[in-house]
Amino acid sequence: MAKELTSKEENYSQWYNDLVVKADLAENSAVRGCMVIKPYGYAIWEKMQAELDRMFKETGHENAYFPLFIPKSFFSKEADHVEGFAKECAVVTHYRLKNDPDGNGVVVDPDAKLEEELIVRPTSETIIWNTYKNWIQSYRDLPLLINQWANVVRWEMRTRMFLRTSEFLWQEGHTAHATRQEAMEETERMINVYADFAENYMAVPVIKGAKSANERFAGALETYTIEALMQDGKALQSGTSHFLGQNFAKAFDVQFTNKEGKLDHVWATSWGVSTRLVGALIMAHSDNNGLVLPPRLAPYEVVIVPIYKKAEQLAEVSAKVKEIMARLRKRGITVRYDDRDSQRPGWKFAEYEMKGVPVRLAIGPRDLENGTVEVARRDTLEKSVQSLENIDQYVEDLLTEIQNNIYQKAWNFRKENTVKVDTYDEFKEVLNTKGGFILAHWDGTPETETRIKEETKATIRCIPFEGEEEEGKCIVTGKPSKRRVLFALAY
Repeated sequence: MAKELTSKEENYSQWYNDLVVKADLAENSAVRGCMVIKPYGYAIWEKMQAELDRMFKETGHENAYFPLFIPKSFFSKEADHVEGFAKECAVVTHYRLKNDPDGNGVVVDPDAKLEEELIVRPTSETIIWNTYKNWIQSYRDLPLLINQWANVVRWEMRTRMFLRTSEFLWQEGHTAHATRQEAMEETERMINVYADFAENYMAVPVIKGAKSANERFAGALETYTIEALMQDGKALQSGTSHFLGQNFAKAFDVQFTNKEGKLDHVWATSWGVSTRLVGALIMAHSDNNGLVLPPRLAPYEVVIVPIYKKAEQLAEVSAKVKEIMARLRKRGITVRYDDRDSQRPGWKFAEYEMKGVPVRLAIGPRDLENGTVEVARRDTLEKSVQSLENIDQYVEDLLTEIQNNIYQKAWNFRKENTVKVDTYDEFKEVLNTKGGFILAHWDGTPETETRIKEETKATIRCIPFEGEEEEGKCIVTGKPSKRRVLFALAY
């Protein structure tokens, strides 16, 4: 099967693009900057969605849905918010097409101009807070904990499938609270949910922290983030949770009567992750043979390939496979049996290696005689022969081992590529030679942060929650600093 990838070492960017296409995850669409997510790629997103949805509901949230179109005037109500998104908005100005009398196909009907333009949602704070005004009157209506699964549009000039596209899928939580403290607790709770999901399902270690003022979400007072390190030494922001204060409540006049009988504006949060997480999964774990998927997010954890020459041999093997599949499914393991006669076993092996299926079983007439099966694990590419007697228990244990091994490998990589520097020269040298996470002192000013970004392209990924205070001097200005912050080049 001619599905060789460009190697990561040769051209990481091309390797990523090749892998997205050759593993059948997505393809570019006829609409510039947009992608078609193919069934296998969408199956990964569905697994992510299912786990996150469960986690949201366990923390008291409910799902709802809000309109795709937002009146332009709503964006004018929160100044920082409109400034943050103005350059990325797609705008609907007309509502009808008509046939061109000159025979040039269809044209926009100039008589069908909207009285007020509509923005295709880049994020939903404004339409949601306009709605919450009708839902919230008293402290008894709070907290209001709503999430929506949706698509959003942010007009992008430079796109890459899953990582940055003009339209993408995501979830966005929008919550309202009676007190500042409750809203802050929610902001923290949700960044912890994202970190839990990234580490325990995606097998991606992340650093939690607060964004600098320059890097905050437009309209937020605080933005918390989880930052992951990809195999090319660049950071990927993998989830954010925002404390919005009372900004949106004041902009949309969302007030409630508190327990003392006084009117007050509610306190708000918003938080979200997107199909960018599929990109993170690819870049954090995969190799030059294809995808490496953690079992907990693989569309199917096990694939079984029969080895046979005659129809009667296939029938015998299939009877045994049916029994094996029943035992695996009883343990909650997802399994696929590929008995297609249109492809040879070798082709299938290469295909499932490319697609990152965690465990592959191969079984033929000789295996039936010996009571054995060949087991191949995707993470290390190791093969072994195992007894059929306890194969379900063996596979269950192996899947746990693979999940842990993938996480540990990513954790070791991050540890090896996280360095402390004390001078600007050191900082630039690390960026130019190896990349990775850099812990350095910063004087806390937006001016210094902007200068570093302009001169090196590196940004402050976060001010980590973990890590002790440590007296030091800013690498650029020499001014005093009480703690190191996390810098990196980023996607």
